[in-house]
Amino acid sequence: LPRSVSIASHGRKDPFLSKPKSQQMTLKGMVKGTRNKLGRYVGKWFYDKGIPFDAANSPYFPPIVSAIQGVEPGVKPSTAYELSGPILDEEVEGVTKWIEEYKQSWPRTGITLMSDGWLNK
Repeated sequence: LPRSVSIASHGRKDPFLSKPKSQQMTLKGMVKGTRNKLGRYVGKWFYDKGIPFDAANSPYFPPIVSAIQGVEPGVKPSTAYELSGPILDEEVEGVTKWIEEYKQSWPRTGITLMSDGWLNK
């Protein structure tokens, strides 16, 4: 990710994305500011891409935050290609297997799966 972003209409850089100055900080100060800093980064991403705020209520949101926190420094995020190709393919395969498991129980449970009409193109 770029460390600074130009604001086209004003030619300024977003100070939030600029490289932070080094400074001594207490452990208490670090802990206090960590959640706010995380919120600011997540917020900037939501605002930039028009992600609905309700996405933060998804049961998948806390695990992604935990996963990101556990990644070693220097690990690059997935690219748009990876997300729309191989990673999506893996997720589709996982959901397909999950559906197949439920199909086996249909005669016993009478379960019904409903879809929003999503197409795999």
